[in-house]
Amino acid sequence: MKFPRPVVLLLALLHIYIGSRLLLPFDVVVQLVGGALLAVCFWLLPKGFRIRDDRGAWALMLPWLTMGFFSYLLVLTLLRDVSLIASALGLSPEAHESWFRISAIGVMALTPAITLVGFFMARRVAPVVNVKVPLAGLPKELEGFTIAQISDIHAGQTIKRNFVAAIVDRVNRLQADMVAITGDVVDGSVPDLAHDIEPLARLESRHGTYFVTGNHEYYSGVHAWIRELERLGARVLMNEHVVLDHDGAALTVAGVTDWSAHHFDPSQKSDPRAAAKGAPRHAPKVLLAHQPRSAPFAEAAGYQLQLSGHTHGGQFWPWNFLVRLQQPFIAGLHRLGRMWVYTSRGTGYWGPPMRFGIPSEITLIHLVRE
Repeated sequence: MKFPRPVVLLLALLHIYIGSRLLLPFDVVVQLVGGALLAVCFWLLPKGFRIRDDRGAWALMLPWLTMGFFSYLLVLTLLRDVSLIASALGLSPEAHESWFRISAIGVMALTPAITLVGFFMARRVAPVVNVKVPLAGLPKELEGFTIAQISDIHAGQTIKRNFVAAIVDRVNRLQADMVAITGDVVDGSVPDLAHDIEPLARLESRHGTYFVTGNHEYYSGVHAWIRELERLGARVLMNEHVVLDHDGAALTVAGVTDWSAHHFDPSQKSDPRAAAKGAPRHAPKVLLAHQPRSAPFAEAAGYQLQLSGHTHGGQFWPWNFLVRLQQPFIAGLHRLGRMWVYTSRGTGYWGPPMRFGIPSEITLIHLVRE
């Protein structure tokens, strides 16, 4: 992928802005070193979109990490400029001059520190988050029924087989009643990534693994991925449902295609109502839907719980605030009318390997009687 010239020009101007704002208080040596580092940053930024997988893990990781580094450098520089306006209005000239230098040092120290912490948070195996969901009329046989939810792994350039295998090992230790994968497992084709997601075949639970498509499956060749995930043992739910018999009680587990599916294949338009058609009337209904914005339609179709992903919880500050412009729920458990919606922060990451302040998760849903 080649960056359009306007994007390259914008990136160049932003690097110049950062350099002129942060390096001005220092001597020539610091300015030269800082300018050289910014030039390297500018050179690395587009590489993540172009480097081939055979170049090695760090050749792939470094440009994406640079993107996260630059994101924080830009945001902190902007915040520093806001603070300088405030200090110019409220402090003495001497204090303002002191803050001018100290704040620049602060940005240059905080940015690599935040990048490092965010990198380790993204690359670690996602911790388990336990969530109790109270459902009215839940049969006593389903009290304590557990669903291990994983979402948004995004196997691709920087997430490989070992990362996926570690997730599978942690899920299997939970001994859940079923496993739900709520989309965006991959960023790439089946020939490129089949080896990396093969560990998903080892997922273990009493009632098996259920999968719904995310938008990135459609970017990556959805029909081939549906076949591959079925080969690995997952039941792919395409606007349909299964009825689980758990100790004599019925639980309907439905799944819809991604919200955007009809843009890629009109026959796969997401339809929560069609997914519930023919389900037992009195059995609790759980919907797997990649995007939280399916929730109003799911609630109208009579589901008691929707499990979603897609948002990554925003992945890292401050971009989490932008997710609110597109999705009704960002992360966690929320009530919508008669239905609960749980939105996972994701089990992997997309793009920059960073998760500062917004950790990944493997979710263990516990159904309890209200």
